[in-house]
Amino acid sequence: MNKKRVKLNILGLSYSQTQTGAYALVLAEENGERRIPIIIGGVEAQSIAIKLEGLTPPRPLTHDLFMNFAKAFNIDIVEVIIYKLEEGIFYSELICKRESETLHIDSRTSDAVALALRFNCPIYTYDEIMDKAGIVLDFEGEEDSFEIDNSTKESQAKEFEDKSVEELKKMLDDAVKREDYETASKIRDEIKARENPGD
Repeated sequence: MNKKRVKLNILGLSYSQTQTGAYALVLAEENGERRIPIIIGGVEAQSIAIKLEGLTPPRPLTHDLFMNFAKAFNIDIVEVIIYKLEEGIFYSELICKRESETLHIDSRTSDAVALALRFNCPIYTYDEIMDKAGIVLDFEGEEDSFEIDNSTKESQAKEFEDKSVEELKKMLDDAVKREDYETASKIRDEIKARENPGD
């Protein structure tokens, strides 16, 4: 019997409310209201966040290195499947192609998502996993409210209010060079807010 597949999109990242130093990665079903929150480590969260933010690190991160290595040997990741949930742990695999050969590689879900972003490939799970782990979160269509709360946004705005957009862009470049992606993400948000005030 074929399992029904569900396509997932990355909704956002948030600090974990339950584990210090961890993050919650939230995946949303493409045609529905259910969300899957997955607890991931800080390193993996950073790797996902910089791709979501469109930042380019001065040196390749581990997932960039994996992508460069795979492409050097003509291996492409065509999709990621979260295929099992057991005792609160999600299990994933990378579906890879090399010429006419298909390869299945076991992966932690956080790594699989970071690689899916780099290979620009879809992420799937099965309906039974969504039934078991999916929750409906009421964001009223405001994804940003999940990623960063309003008090953080206000303090962030005060921190950058005396800087021009040009100064902010220079600060962004400096933060990326220092590999301080958390600060870089905040500066990028401020630049976006200035350039697109209606959003």
